[in-house]
Amino acid sequence: MELQITWFVLWGVLWAVYFMLDGFVLGTGILHNVIAKTDGEKRVLINAVGPVWDGNEVWLLTAGGATFAAFPTTYALMFSYLYTALLLLLFSLIVRGVAFEFRGKVESATWKKTWDVAIQVSSFLPALLFGVAFGNIFAGLPMDANGYHGSLIGLLNPYGLLTGVLFVLLFTVHGALYLSVKSVGELSARAKGVADKVWPVLLVVAVAFLAYTKFATKLYDNYLAQPVLFIVPLLAVAGLVGTRLFSAKGATLAAFAASCVTVLMVAATGVAGLFPNLIPSSLDPAYSLTIFNSSSSPYTLKIMTAVALIFVPIVIAYKIWVYRIFRAPVTEAEVLNDTHAY
Repeated sequence: MELQITWFVLWGVLWAVYFMLDGFVLGTGILHNVIAKTDGEKRVLINAVGPVWDGNEVWLLTAGGATFAAFPTTYALMFSYLYTALLLLLFSLIVRGVAFEFRGKVESATWKKTWDVAIQVSSFLPALLFGVAFGNIFAGLPMDANGYHGSLIGLLNPYGLLTGVLFVLLFTVHGALYLSVKSVGELSARAKGVADKVWPVLLVVAVAFLAYTKFATKLYDNYLAQPVLFIVPLLAVAGLVGTRLFSAKGATLAAFAASCVTVLMVAATGVAGLFPNLIPSSLDPAYSLTIFNSSSSPYTLKIMTAVALIFVPIVIAYKIWVYRIFRAPVTEAEVLNDTHAY
């Protein structure tokens, strides 16, 4: 039981860290044709995330791998039940990576404009799809002894769509603040201005999400049973408010750090409310997939724990090193003069 709980916590951490890291990359892509006005500025945006975006995907692969190895039944049924949505998500992530690489291969305005649109669309869709998917998981999927009774259209319910909009706005602000730190001059100011304009909308949607969650899900049951857990959503609220306060003072790095806390704690709020479920059933709780009825054997979990203790610190150390090496803002002159830049 202890190993199952340990891997549930690690599973939640992996998803939260992924959303924090790839969230600003998705936000940057969403704003690709909004903030950048020239080809040089668009190259600045791409190069701001260029050294780190593919490394951030490691956390998604690890989260998926942890689900497969620790909770194989959940992994199998999730990819069966949500196959179409997850396939769309996968294709979007593939197109985004290809767009980053292919945009600068041909000196053609039409070619670049096509890939610019691809970057924006393939960044918006994952943000929306992740939100819709997790919104439906929070609310529970219609499954019983006869399997899954839902459809792709059924996933587009009001609560799922609201969670999708929340993710899009959250990542948009997150990406804008990242760009305000990683760029200079007018481009940086423009990014900060977008973050300030979108933030009030994010606040309204976040409040609506918290209120709707009370009626659409059972996430608050764990919080009412263990009031100490309320510190998690309170930290999310504090991070969201801190984002605005720091941005108003012009402390963009602190605002981005507060945004990181917000994303982490929003994800943690959902995970803490799910426990011990991984995918609740909206038809009958007896058919919910939990960490107990869908986990691997204790021996497998022991081996995975040993591997995680060795390699997770290595991955964290590597990511810290990469972000330290590429911590300087990206300038347009630097990009235009660097033949190795995107």
